Amino acid sequence: MENDSRVALVTGGSRGIGKAIVEELAALGWKVGFTYSASGAIAQEIVQQASGRALTVKAYQADVKNYDRAAEVTAQMEQELGPIDLLVNNAGIKRDTALYRMEPEAWRDVIDTNLGGTFNYCRAVVYGMIKRHSGTIVNIVSVSGIIGLSGQTNYSASKAGVIGFTKALSKEVARFDIRVNAVAPGFIETDMLGTIPEDAKKKMFAQIPMGSPGTPRQVAQVVSFLASPAAAYITGQVLPVDGGMV
Repeated sequence: MENDSRVALVTGGSRGIGKAIVEELAALGWKVGFTYSASGAIAQEIVQQASGRALTVKAYQADVKNYDRAAEVTAQMEQELGPIDLLVNNAGIKRDTALYRMEPEAWRDVIDTNLGGTFNYCRAVVYGMIKRHSGTIVNIVSVSGIIGLSGQTNYSASKAGVIGFTKALSKEVARFDIRVNAVAPGFIETDMLGTIPEDAKKKMFAQIPMGSPGTPRQVAQVVSFLASPAAAYITGQVLPVDGGMV
């Protein structure tokens, strides 16, 4: 419980990879606040379960596309839990379709959520980190942003944008002892994966040298590593968690 005075903010923390990150950090002793968009009941269940284990977890309703709300959430969280030491930008959406069928709304929603949301929350926390000369940011991207995946021009573009953002910001804030890295999951066992037909999943898994999808906790453990002193000399990097796809 060496992190019991440290504070982490995780966006999109009510399900899937985000939920696993919240649970992993809380179990390691972090005070964790997380945002959720619409899963209020699920978010409160996560908070109650953590409370039952004497862990500190709080939930904040927010659409990450909303710049003003990002500032409100971070201010409220710092008032309730303390200065934010770690930001994990996890919130993201997909609107997969071939480009010739893609509506402008599907493009804008994905870019504004995945890339815009990352900007909003980094913008909200980075000045405080600069003043304290301390902080860590981990952005959850995707192998889609590295190698591109068919039917995901909007998603691939948004995640590639976050990778560029990560590398640029890491150089900008390194002199303030702030580290910025990204984690790129491949195919991970989440609710989204469960909606894909079995034949399609077999084709997907055939692209993975290790032959099977990863778990949300495997991604969460890489995030906790990047947030730890063990990663004190790592910044500006993208770590794939993909069973060898990239």
